[in-house]
Amino acid sequence: MEPRPLLGIRHEDKSRWERRAPLTPAHVQRLVEHYGIDVAVQTSPTRIFADELYAAAGAKIVRDLRACRAILGVKEIPSEQLYEGMSYAYFAHVFKGQPQNMAMLRTLLDRRCTLVDYEKVTDDKGRRLIFFGWYAGFAGMLESLWALGQRLRARGIETPLSDVRRPYQYSGIVAAREHIRELGQRIAAEGLAPELRPLVVGVLGYGNVSRGAQDLLDQLPVTTVTPAELLAEDFGQVELGHSIVKVVFAEQHMVEPIATGSSFELQEYFQQPGRYRSAFARYLPRLSVIVNCIYWDQRYPRFVTRANVKQLFADPGRKPRTVGRPHLEVVGDISADVEGSMEVTLQHTDVDSPVFVYRPDTDDAEDGVEADGPVIMAIDYLPCELPADATQSFGDALVDFVPSLVRTDFRQPFQALDLPAELRRALIVQDGQLTPDYVHLRQFLGALP
Repeated sequence: MEPRPLLGIRHEDKSRWERRAPLTPAHVQRLVEHYGIDVAVQTSPTRIFADELYAAAGAKIVRDLRACRAILGVKEIPSEQLYEGMSYAYFAHVFKGQPQNMAMLRTLLDRRCTLVDYEKVTDDKGRRLIFFGWYAGFAGMLESLWALGQRLRARGIETPLSDVRRPYQYSGIVAAREHIRELGQRIAAEGLAPELRPLVVGVLGYGNVSRGAQDLLDQLPVTTVTPAELLAEDFGQVELGHSIVKVVFAEQHMVEPIATGSSFELQEYFQQPGRYRSAFARYLPRLSVIVNCIYWDQRYPRFVTRANVKQLFADPGRKPRTVGRPHLEVVGDISADVEGSMEVTLQHTDVDSPVFVYRPDTDDAEDGVEADGPVIMAIDYLPCELPADATQSFGDALVDFVPSLVRTDFRQPFQALDLPAELRRALIVQDGQLTPDYVHLRQFLGALP
């Protein structure tokens, strides 16, 4: 009888806040009892599920995972911890040629490893199947509302939003929803200060991240308007003091064709984004909060530039809420691309220091929420603030792919691999070689030995 394969689950070490795992103890028990796979769990003092729970589910608790056939993680693995010839699955963040992870990719190649990147596990239509994105959106909206409450308090304006807690301060999603709903009831009853009306939250994007963000926002009393309605001359003349205004932006609202007389075509924009330019600046004077949930890379135009914000904060013709202060208070950049679609995201933030202010007068960042300029939230590992809920959902999507991953012999030729199509699409490195869909990454590595 063929011996049972051994799967490893590593301890996450990218941040002291990282408490997620790829699988819960219940998922481990399913692998052990249903699929005949042994599981070794690297001991961890911080993981949301204690070692004892994994042991009770049938796992072995170990310090070293070298004996495993494959290893699952969540975040990037330091190069010095990559084992010769090992198969890995984790969020590698290499497929765009991200410079901070090219040394790790080179090590994977040099040590003849195999890499499956969760971010590229997709169906036939390119839709991601294994993700934390919904939780990033939910936590990111919480952080953004917290930042707004703190910003307004610093300006001497108390609102129910001043009582919003950080995501990690709630026991989970259910508790967070309930508390935000309670704060929303106060907004509906008491109303917002006149100088805050209308309070407009713009959500960029409509995918999993956006859905998570909107789930949280919708616990408040919300009046939904379209981007066109936001720009209407009479916007704000109706009574909007007892609710938050929500507006969701899709690509056709944020960009426009460069060529005169051309119309927006979504597939053309995806395939040839150089034919388009940003048209988002027209909305900025009417937005209180921007929550950025949209995918972006260098091919696409920026939606909010430094120049946009400098003009917004310097425009003498505006009617600011308080003398010298324009309307835009917070940019919750859940996508967290440094100087990316939100060019004012000058740096990542973290759970210990979640925000800074972009100062348009000096073009730099200042810690806290008090300086003149929009508050920027750009935590790039938001789901770790909701570790139990996020791990449960992620593992539900991952667990049934694990048997194929751990039983496949990756020394075979690529075309001969007995892998589900979803995993084949996510196979970036196989036995120390870039697979056909990812050979372009050589250009980011330089000359390979």
